[in-house]
Amino acid sequence: MFTGIIEEFGVIRKMTRKGEDALLEIDTSMNLDDVKIGDSIAVSGACLTVTAKTDNSFAVDVSAETLSKTTLRTLKGGDRVNLEKALRANGFLGGHIVLGHVDCIGKICEKVAKSNSLMFGLEIDTAFSKYLVEKGSVTVDGISLTVNKCEKNRFYVNIIPYTAQATTLKFKKVADPVNIETDILGKYVEKLLRQGSGIDISFLAEHGFA
Repeated sequence: MFTGIIEEFGVIRKMTRKGEDALLEIDTSMNLDDVKIGDSIAVSGACLTVTAKTDNSFAVDVSAETLSKTTLRTLKGGDRVNLEKALRANGFLGGHIVLGHVDCIGKICEKVAKSNSLMFGLEIDTAFSKYLVEKGSVTVDGISLTVNKCEKNRFYVNIIPYTAQATTLKFKKVADPVNIETDILGKYVEKLLRQGSGIDISFLAEHGFA
């Protein structure tokens, strides 16, 4: 599990195709002393397993499924990625609950400077836009962000200067693809409602949830 609080950049050293899968080798200044073989690291929002490491680099295997569902398939040497180590039991949940299971690839449709911040507009598949709510949480390339506004299959987020400088968002431009993970809580609520658990809109309203 992750929190969506990015710890450091990584730079792709090499991506090697292995049939339908791939091997990613990533250089980073992130402290890897507490990372063991078999641990998870989120790479631009995708949860991957460390298969090898040095003091300043690590390698991860990427399955065909992950390649098909994420922007990782487009990576090449020199590209930057956002990195976050898995949440420890004694860690701070500074963002929101992030699984590292990317739902879909979104596209940046707007990037506008607003005061000292950046406003991004992003488009996603309508099948996943139903899980986005204003002031709710969303993960963009592994970054925990607050949804400011929703419009059909488009949503908007505000990026403060710190987040822009500490993540790959400062390098992103209009039409660039990004990995999107919606809030897991919405998916569980949808399943409970669909399976006839007795929880419906009236029940939620009665108990102060709607």
